[in-house]
Amino acid sequence: MFPEPFIRQMQHRLGDAFPAFERSMGAVPPVSIRLNPHKPSGLMQGVPADPVPWHPYGRYLDERPSFTLDPLFHAGAYYPQEASSMFVHEALQQLYTEGRPLRALDLCGAPGGKSTLLADFLPPGSLLLANEVIRPRVRILRENLERWGPNSLAVAQADPDALEPLSAWFDIVLVDAPCSGEGMFRKDPAAVSEWSVDHVGLCAARQQRILEAAQRLLRPGGLLLYSTCTFNELENDRNAYFLAGRKTMAQLTLTTPQEWGIVHSPWGCHFYPHSVRGEGFFLSAFRKLDAPAAKVPVPARFRSLTPLPKAQYATVSRFLRPGAAASYWQLPNGEVLFFPEHLVPELLALDAHLGPRWFGTLLGTLKGQDLIPAHALALSQEVNPELPALELSREDALRFLKKALPAVDAGGRRGWMLARYGGLNLGWMKILPDRINNYLPQERRIRMDIPEEGAL
Repeated sequence: MFPEPFIRQMQHRLGDAFPAFERSMGAVPPVSIRLNPHKPSGLMQGVPADPVPWHPYGRYLDERPSFTLDPLFHAGAYYPQEASSMFVHEALQQLYTEGRPLRALDLCGAPGGKSTLLADFLPPGSLLLANEVIRPRVRILRENLERWGPNSLAVAQADPDALEPLSAWFDIVLVDAPCSGEGMFRKDPAAVSEWSVDHVGLCAARQQRILEAAQRLLRPGGLLLYSTCTFNELENDRNAYFLAGRKTMAQLTLTTPQEWGIVHSPWGCHFYPHSVRGEGFFLSAFRKLDAPAAKVPVPARFRSLTPLPKAQYATVSRFLRPGAAASYWQLPNGEVLFFPEHLVPELLALDAHLGPRWFGTLLGTLKGQDLIPAHALALSQEVNPELPALELSREDALRFLKKALPAVDAGGRRGWMLARYGGLNLGWMKILPDRINNYLPQERRIRMDIPEEGAL
């Protein structure tokens, strides 16, 4: 079932515990989700779920549902996330107790699970930069962040070394490094077929290059979290040892209750499927020691954003919740976006040094004195809850998400309206006298068949 060198590696690593590990690798993997605290839904209360001990919003499910056929997933009510990886939250809780706004970087962000986790952890006023080097994965990262709904963020596509101008700028850097994926073997057969001793070595070398860049990006006193979803010593312990060898980095110790089943080594926390209810995972933490402080210049203006004329504020501001401290900006193609006013200096600094980048939340496109609202706005935590909306049944919500809902009873109302399910927004529709126009982006629509009415 598994490559012989991998089996020998695990026998050497686990000793007497190997038979239990081997049995666990043939068991059905647990299913877990992380609830969105900003999008509570009463419908989740009826779902059988046990808490994940190291995350307040982590839940184990009794069985794996079809997430694609759950409107709550599309609304951002939860994120299907492997339970072991939610331990990043516990590490942050133990190691970062400052209440001031922070600058955080998820260096290898896609598909976005840990970026959304970071966004929830950060104190008010903070900035999150979610980065991904591989272009097709950036789209997935953006979609998942949009679904979650935070606004105090930026998304970038950059090689870690290209972020050098932002040295000593971040308070937190998370490196959830690309790895050999041994911890996903029982969930992903492709990971087994791609595994080899040489591939492990290549991954370890690449991880060291990423870690070299990551530690430079931290300010003095900043926190670096290094994680993988693999078991082997080369990618885990030895890379932690490599990082600890840097004169500016000090390793930190995490403590966990014995009943959690997490194995502690001198170099970090190890998650094995025979001892925890989750997949393989490793995490090690470091603090940046005193080092020369760096100052990132803040330019006077954005390269491609221009301030929205104040005459148009009334048109766009009504779409945001009352009191939202939004700063409005326009792209060259006419699209309007917004982000918190207090983040303008930080985003100006990022704008000067990043290649492809996306800031805040897309609000929509102005057409005369009207706004064609963007899908990201519908899912944003900042959208005005008093906007016209229509609560859909589950059957109609799925038809809306499939772009196959021909009509709705809107009680005689016309114009822009939010489609909702379980009290959460799914997207925009425009109610016309004889039809509805569904503004769900084509790339977000459900492509699989949905059950017949009454079968859900």
